[in-house]
Amino acid sequence: MPQLPIWSGTSTFKSGNTPYGFYDSDSDFSGSSAHSVDRFADWAAKRLGYPIIDIELQSGSFYACYEEAITEYSAQVNQFNIKDNLLSLQGQSTGSNLTHRTVTNSFGRFITLSEQYGTEAGVGGTVDFKTGSVDIVSGSQQYDLNSLYANVSESGNAIEVRKVYYEGPAAVNKYFDPYAGVNQNNMNMLDAFGWGNYSPSIQFLMMPMYADLLRIQAIELNDQIRKSAYSFELTNNKIRIFPKPVSNYKLYFSYLVKDDRGNPLKGSNVGRVSDISNAPYDNMEFKHINDVGKQWIKKYALALCKELLGDSFANKEGIINQEVTIYQINERETSTDMYGESASGKAWKDGVSLKCLIDAEDFDFNTDEFGADRQQNATFSFLRESVLDANIVVALGDVINWNYAYFTISSLNENQLIGGMQNQNFSVIATGYLTRLSSLGIENVRTY
Repeated sequence: MPQLPIWSGTSTFKSGNTPYGFYDSDSDFSGSSAHSVDRFADWAAKRLGYPIIDIELQSGSFYACYEEAITEYSAQVNQFNIKDNLLSLQGQSTGSNLTHRTVTNSFGRFITLSEQYGTEAGVGGTVDFKTGSVDIVSGSQQYDLNSLYANVSESGNAIEVRKVYYEGPAAVNKYFDPYAGVNQNNMNMLDAFGWGNYSPSIQFLMMPMYADLLRIQAIELNDQIRKSAYSFELTNNKIRIFPKPVSNYKLYFSYLVKDDRGNPLKGSNVGRVSDISNAPYDNMEFKHINDVGKQWIKKYALALCKELLGDSFANKEGIINQEVTIYQINERETSTDMYGESASGKAWKDGVSLKCLIDAEDFDFNTDEFGADRQQNATFSFLRESVLDANIVVALGDVINWNYAYFTISSLNENQLIGGMQNQNFSVIATGYLTRLSSLGIENVRTY
């Protein structure tokens, strides 16, 4: 693989350089404003130590981190807005974008909830009240409304009887009854005005309102006391009539179907806000975010860059770091002949795993009379701090295991100095070449 460039100190953003392109068309993001993505890349690189140390990130990595930070900020703010406005948004259309808009809270959902109380109280609600009837037979007091009505008219669905019409007409219907108005006071007043010969139902007197109410109350009290024996008992939709019927007639009642009341899906729910997942909030426009929000975004994006690079001093592994295993020769157990060569193969110490940045060249194939021979060179960049922590000294001839292959170290470079100070070596860079596994003796190789 060819050498990939790392941070060179400058960047020039072009549309399409970010993974998703959410903000590429926003001039505050892609232009030259104080909070543009290129200004962020320059600031973040310097916060990571550039130019004293090399920053092993490309401009695309900075762009991706900045885009992710803006999206995360949008998500955090929108989650708060959705939580704050969800009751007002539920049931509303999902077609309009509410980002950066003021939402006026309403009683919509509260009214929807209160309608359920209205259903139970019989003063409104969202459940239809229906009317049914059963035939009352003379001499029979008990009737099963489930078998006589629900199984027939509601296909066996459970019903709940809300009212039985066993009482007489309302008192106001009897208000102008010719006999209800006959009493000594009324007759005396009619006679006094010369209207005594008229029917009592034709009143020529303007009475105060309380007189009408008193008369209605008197009629209701009369019905309650003198007709109280006419009643019923209702248990599990089995009704018992009192007193025992002496004639055939129809008994009417109002009811609701329990499945209608228990159904939580009322009305059309297509294209409506149901929960936090489809509330109409999109990514925020970068240009509309204030400086307070943009400062949060920059710090979050910088943290993402640090996550990519890792921090050996804080013992945090970076995402871009790959792990390799270094094998070193065990001199005590490796026997040599008179020429200084290992007669029975090399003996190796246990491998040590380290994190590093790898730059591998493309494979090169050399074909001769013995067949194709695969060749490859690779550069392994270790943080010096991690090498010291592992208590090893990387040397020429050591073998590095990476990508199911072994590379023998042929050169070392340790000239990356922090601030030019010789005692502040920053990295150990080893260059190795691909080595045949059979010549190492680290693993057993099947031969034919």
